[in-house]
Amino acid sequence: MSPTTTTLSAAGSDHALAVAETCESILRILLPYRRAEADDTYADGEVRTAFADQLCQLREFVSAGEPIVFTLPAFPCKSPNNDKVFGHLPDLGELLSLRFLHGLTERVREVYPPGARMLICSDGHVFGDLIKVPDHHIDEYAETLRQMITWGGFDSIDTFSLENVYGQASFEEKRRILTEEFAEPEESLREEVRAGGKALRLYRGITRFLVEDAGDFEGTKSALQRECRQRAYGVIQRSRAWGDLIAKYHAKQVRLSIHPQPVGGPKFGIMLLGSPDCWLTPWHSVAVQHRGERNYTLMKRIDAAKIGEPVWLNGRPSHYVAVSA
Repeated sequence: MSPTTTTLSAAGSDHALAVAETCESILRILLPYRRAEADDTYADGEVRTAFADQLCQLREFVSAGEPIVFTLPAFPCKSPNNDKVFGHLPDLGELLSLRFLHGLTERVREVYPPGARMLICSDGHVFGDLIKVPDHHIDEYAETLRQMITWGGFDSIDTFSLENVYGQASFEEKRRILTEEFAEPEESLREEVRAGGKALRLYRGITRFLVEDAGDFEGTKSALQRECRQRAYGVIQRSRAWGDLIAKYHAKQVRLSIHPQPVGGPKFGIMLLGSPDCWLTPWHSVAVQHRGERNYTLMKRIDAAKIGEPVWLNGRPSHYVAVSA
């Protein structure tokens, strides 16, 4: 081996090592906010193997010196259940979550100068009909969210939604095209759920949300359960189809999720705000500030009202301040 070859080989090894160390540094920025179920743990010495998928996704950007693209299917719309939320528009919960996501990208820039962008892939229109939220409420939620991003100065955050694909077709037609193009057969989903594990937990979690949010259902409780179980398959089916569409438009990405994700999976679950329930999100709850604390916790509005008082900003309810334990 010639001296020149040896020098090039050493330089290549040094570069690969630097890339690996940078990727791990970025991953460790995310780890404290990982959304996972209580029994899904790992040892600190297992980080590189436990999150090999995430390190591989990061490596695609870092080795090329490009800004990292985090994709997060989230911020769909507010729950239609007013026991959970103030109404159909974003409030302090969303604002704090956007601030948190922007802050993550700022911290990434400290260890990786090209920085990162957070692409919120809003999935409200993807399954609005299944969760019983009208498209115009989803539009108003999305527009208010974009306003928050602008006046909050969160310039590392971009948005992407069903509005950006399939031309001028109606949302009903776009949902049909998305399903035809990307959705897997419902029977294969049923087989996956019957096998148990993560798919069954996801199915049960979505079914629970659908039952809670069906305030105007006029049938029996058992009929509601049957209907929500059926709709849950549709939500999973379209959510996965949406993930595949995102991958088509954004082939290089670091995949984030607001759902709990297992160690070793291709997606990294991320907790936007503190909550005792690993499934709770800002669009299924309200933000609550407890006495003497600066941080906020997510709670269902009906529970927050038992311990606190609402705070109004710009003519709309924003969050709760706890006045009792």
